[in-house]
Amino acid sequence: MIRLFKHYIPHAVLLLGLVDLLLLMLAGELAWQLRAGQLDMNAGHIGDRLSSLSVFAGIVLIAMISVGVYGAEALRSLRYALARLVVAVSLGIIALSFVDFVVPGLDFWRSTLAYAMVFSIILLIVNRIVVGGLLGTSAFRRRVLVLGAGRRAERLRDLANRQGSGFVIVGFIGMSENKPLIEEAINRSAIHDLSRFVENLGVSEVVLALEERRNALPLKDLLRIKTAGVHVNDFSSFIERETGRVDLDSVNPSWLIFSDGFSSGRMMSSISKRIFDVTASSLLLLVTWPIIALFALLVKLDSKGPAFFRQTRVGLYGESFDVIKLRSMRSDAEKAGEAKWAQKNDPRVTRIGRFIRKVRIDELPQAWTVLKGEMSFVGPRPERPEFVTDLEDKLPYYAERHMVKPGITGWAQINYPYGASIEDARHKLEYDLYYAKNYTPFLDLLILLQTFRVILWGEGAR
Repeated sequence: MIRLFKHYIPHAVLLLGLVDLLLLMLAGELAWQLRAGQLDMNAGHIGDRLSSLSVFAGIVLIAMISVGVYGAEALRSLRYALARLVVAVSLGIIALSFVDFVVPGLDFWRSTLAYAMVFSIILLIVNRIVVGGLLGTSAFRRRVLVLGAGRRAERLRDLANRQGSGFVIVGFIGMSENKPLIEEAINRSAIHDLSRFVENLGVSEVVLALEERRNALPLKDLLRIKTAGVHVNDFSSFIERETGRVDLDSVNPSWLIFSDGFSSGRMMSSISKRIFDVTASSLLLLVTWPIIALFALLVKLDSKGPAFFRQTRVGLYGESFDVIKLRSMRSDAEKAGEAKWAQKNDPRVTRIGRFIRKVRIDELPQAWTVLKGEMSFVGPRPERPEFVTDLEDKLPYYAERHMVKPGITGWAQINYPYGASIEDARHKLEYDLYYAKNYTPFLDLLILLQTFRVILWGEGAR
C-alpha cells in the first residue's frame, strides 16, 4: 500500500485509478475526433484541448470515487462495478454540462459529451477486465511471511484469502513449542538462517503475529532482515493498514502512544477543517432551506409533535451539546424515559421519517450545529450521554474518540452499516479511532465523496 497524507491506499486501487484517468482523457479525445469528423472540421492539436480533457477526466473520476467504483465490492464483481460505472459516468456528464455554463473557455458540446460517455464506459470496462484481472494474480500482490502460528496468524490468513486482498502469505513460522493452529507452519528450529529463508522466498514484508512476545522475538534476525530492505511490521499496524481500522483485540496503550498518529501537525488541519465547515454549512443552509422547510411541514402533517427534534449528544472533549434534526420518529418514541438504540424497521419511525432517514434529509438541519462549531461535517458520530457512559465502561479507548469533533458523516459511517448494539459500537469504534489517529483534510475529502455513495445506494440507512 501507498501512504498518502497519512491514509493508506492499496497499490491496486491507485494503479487502477491512474489508468482510468488516462483512459477518460482518451475517451474525451476520441469523442472530439469523432464529432469533428462528422462536422468535417479541423480537430486541431490535442495540446489545445488538454485543459478541457483534464477537467473532463477529473470530474468523472471524482464521480467514480463518490459512487464507490473503487470500493471492495466493485473490485470483486464486474457486474457490481458495471452498475456503478454507468451511474458515475452519467453523473460526471451531468456535472460537466453544468461546468460548461460556469467556466468560460471550456467547450463541452452536448454531442461530444454523449460520445465521450459511451467511449468512457467501454474503455473503463475493458480496463477492469484486463488490468483488474492482472491485479488479482499473486504476481501483483505483496509477499508476506508471518512469524507466528496462533490465532493472530489465522486472522491474517483469513484476511489474505479475501478477494481483492493486496498481499499473499508465502509462509508461517511457529515461534514457540506450542501446537500451531496453522498446520502448514514451519517451526523456527527447522530454519537455520531466517534472513536467508526470507531472501529465498522473495518476501517483501515480515509480519509479527506472536501471541506472546516475551523471549520470542528473534531480534538479530529481524535486524538483518530489516537492513536487507524487507519491511518488518507488527500485527496491529499491519491490520490498521490493510483494513482502515484500529484492531481493539490487539492494541495496547503503548502501541497507541508510540505508533504514528495524533501528530501536532493537526493544528493546521483543524484550521482548514473549520474554514471548510463554516463555508460549506453556510452554503448548504442557503441552498437547502426550502427543502428543510418543505419536509418540516410534511413531518408536522404526518404525525403529532414538533417538526424538529433536539437531543443532547456528547461532543469534543466530552462536552455536551444539542443536536437538531428533522423529527423522523413518533414524539412518544421514548415515553418510558429510557434511551433505546434504533433498530432495523424500527416501529417508532413515521412514514415520512422512513423516507427522510433513507435519503438523509433529516440530517440537513445539523448544518446549523456545524456552523456554530459544535460539530464538523466529518467526524465520529456523536452519541447520547446515556450510551456513552455505558460504552466507556464496556469498550476500551472509547473516550479517545472524543478527542476530535463529532461529525455528520465519518469514516465509521461509510465503512460499517448502521449499528444498534454494543458489538456494533465496538466495530465502529475501531474505525473512529483510525480517523482520530490519522485524520487530515485529504481523508475528510475522501469521506465526503464516499458519503455520496452511502446516500445513493442506501447503505447503512435505518
